[in-house]
Amino acid sequence: MERVAIAAALILVVVVVAVVVSRRRSDAPTQPTWTVPSVLDRADFARPDAPWLVVVFSSATCAGCHEVVDAARPLASDAVAVDEIEVTSRRDLHERYGIDAVPTLVVADAEGVVQESYVGPVGATELWARIAELRGS
Repeated sequence: MERVAIAAALILVVVVVAVVVSRRRSDAPTQPTWTVPSVLDRADFARPDAPWLVVVFSSATCAGCHEVVDAARPLASDAVAVDEIEVTSRRDLHERYGIDAVPTLVVADAEGVVQESYVGPVGATELWARIAELRGS
């Protein structure tokens, strides 16, 4: 009988320890999410009359930003306006659109509705292909 009582006590201790440990364990860390605008006021950016707008929200101190701007610039045409919004010179637009990470690239249609967005680096080939898809070319 004594052995049964000791075994039951040990099982109880193991169960209590397991419950305490499971409660202390936190959930997996969440991945950060960044704010990307869903609509832009086209009057805030270059060539509001162009059918498409590519905006790169950037920072002068961000090496990745320069690469994204370099990937976006060749897209400029009669149909596509490309605008870089650098944070120190246009903090107002970074704040207005809630930009909290750079580089952030958005592609908006003629009404300013964002059709595509990227936070972080994006390759020129991927970007150009996506713009061609959006334009229906």
